Amino acid sequence: MSEPPWLSPEEAEVWAKYRRLRRELHRAQERQLLRDSGLSAADYALLTPLSEAPEGLLRAKELGAEVDWERSRLSHQISRMEKRGLVAREACAEDARGSMVRLTQAGRQAIEEAAPRHAATVRRLFFDPFTDQEVRQFGEFLDRVLTQVDAETADPA
Repeated sequence: MSEPPWLSPEEAEVWAKYRRLRRELHRAQERQLLRDSGLSAADYALLTPLSEAPEGLLRAKELGAEVDWERSRLSHQISRMEKRGLVAREACAEDARGSMVRLTQAGRQAIEEAAPRHAATVRRLFFDPFTDQEVRQFGEFLDRVLTQVDAETADPA
């Protein structure tokens, strides 16, 4: 049997830094959102696509696909947000088994108040350390990785 293609020491270090960055950015985002708006990162993740949807309305299935969550996680989060008046569930006219999720006025107000401070935090923590040219390069690097990931995870049709 041949030796597996282990990561080089440099690759292992970069991978560990990437994993730490993901964790720390998520923690910073969660702290900032809770402190400044009382929203969780999960609240914000659902409120964003709803606020961008026509009439603030999406099928639950589409919303789950947008945030890449399983149905159970989505359902529990929507229930928590319903109790706080941020969203409302509605019957789906096209499919009796499906449901729609509507952004309420309170939900729209919450996302509109949270978004500017959240964007400022993202800018400060993620973009400010880079020059404009480095941001473009980083975007190109991400595109290459995403192309590779997409090719590996595409459904064979």
